[in-house]
Amino acid sequence: MTALRNTGPLGLGDGYGRAAKIAALGMGIALFASACASGGDSGTESSPSEESSSSAASSVLSCPPSQGGTGEDPGAKGDPAAVPASTGTTDAPLKLGTLLPTTGALAFLGPPEIAGVDLAVQEINASGGVLGQPVEVVHRDSGDTTTDIATQSVTDLLGQDVSAVIGAASSGVSKTVINQITGAGVIQFSPANTSPDFTDWDDNGLYWRTAPSDVLQGRTLGNYIMECGAQTVGMIVLNDAYGTGLQSNIKSSVESAGGQVVSEAMFNEGDSQFSSQVDAVTGANPDAIVVISFDQAKSIAPLLTGKGVDPSQIFFVDGNTSDYSEDLEAGTLEGAQGTIPGPFASENFKNALLEVDPALKDWAYAGESYDAVTLLALAAEAAGSTDGKAMAAELQGVSQEGEKCFDYASCVTILRGGGDIDYDGYSGPVSFDENGDPTEAFIGIYQFDADNKPVPSRSEVGKL
Repeated sequence: MTALRNTGPLGLGDGYGRAAKIAALGMGIALFASACASGGDSGTESSPSEESSSSAASSVLSCPPSQGGTGEDPGAKGDPAAVPASTGTTDAPLKLGTLLPTTGALAFLGPPEIAGVDLAVQEINASGGVLGQPVEVVHRDSGDTTTDIATQSVTDLLGQDVSAVIGAASSGVSKTVINQITGAGVIQFSPANTSPDFTDWDDNGLYWRTAPSDVLQGRTLGNYIMECGAQTVGMIVLNDAYGTGLQSNIKSSVESAGGQVVSEAMFNEGDSQFSSQVDAVTGANPDAIVVISFDQAKSIAPLLTGKGVDPSQIFFVDGNTSDYSEDLEAGTLEGAQGTIPGPFASENFKNALLEVDPALKDWAYAGESYDAVTLLALAAEAAGSTDGKAMAAELQGVSQEGEKCFDYASCVTILRGGGDIDYDGYSGPVSFDENGDPTEAFIGIYQFDADNKPVPSRSEVGKL
């Protein structure tokens, strides 16, 4: 279960010290403290039992005003030149593989994730590497669930004796390879998997993630939609582990707050026509429509607005909250909103990522990818080994209950001096539980501007 609280404008320097202020866990999910008590009483929305052959009603929603939001660095970085020499050695340098999307429906997430990995590797090697050796990284494509690219890529990576595989981004893809990876004694560390199914997966303690379970994102979004005054909600849902996990948690929070989900239209990966799903949802005339998809949103959004849906009624999730300035007519999504787990990216972090990949226009899961690499490197140092099982045994320890540090240089300096560390990164506090899940996280809420670009609006923080 999660307890949620509105944090106001996000400042990571402040936010990471707020654990004591996070609302206590409870048996249910309450509405946010500022929820609009009168929302939905305008009389313009249809009863859930009514059917409408016309287009969706104009928006009856009144969401909280944007608070904006600029990310801040988690803390001061260390000096790579001042890092003491490693007290350990290894005959097998730390080699990492990535399984991130460069093709398929989630390919837009690949560039920021890959840039986050490469930036972390650069910084680690500038600090002298791990156990006296530079870190190596091998990039491979994950594709999506319509192909067998992921299995082929993992076979290749395991053949190169990687200690860990970073990815996949898609929960559905990870389900096809998790047993292959963890069964080989190799860590799988995803920066973007959010399916709740992985929490209890039989993975020999080798599956970890820096993205929070959709128990948090789904309930945050469901509560926020109700805070906007919705009484009824429709959903267009990708029928895979990612989509149905979010669907379940959004529905649970909407119904717990007294709302009703009046339509749930499913589609499958690889589908290219969505008229029937749009017709089904708009025919139910909901106050709000949630689109749970990947890049299929490029096709779904114009169909919705073409049916008369006001963009402010549309809510996206992390799989499709992206820059559509080159894909959709200007104004198509103006006022629509979406969620992405993780804090807003700081300007320093964006600039560092742009030095790695000047073409970047999205930042989603870059911080989670950077943190995955940094945590793996610190775990190897703590273990004195690049063996996957030995590293996994140290991941929880380097993430909590020690001296705070915020990058590889500062953290490894403490470790090599005999100290205990608590790494906080660009994705948040990153305190792992025994299942390899982060125990608390930020969920960013973004609002689309007239150019169809998501702009930070506000942030929620929750504890799992």
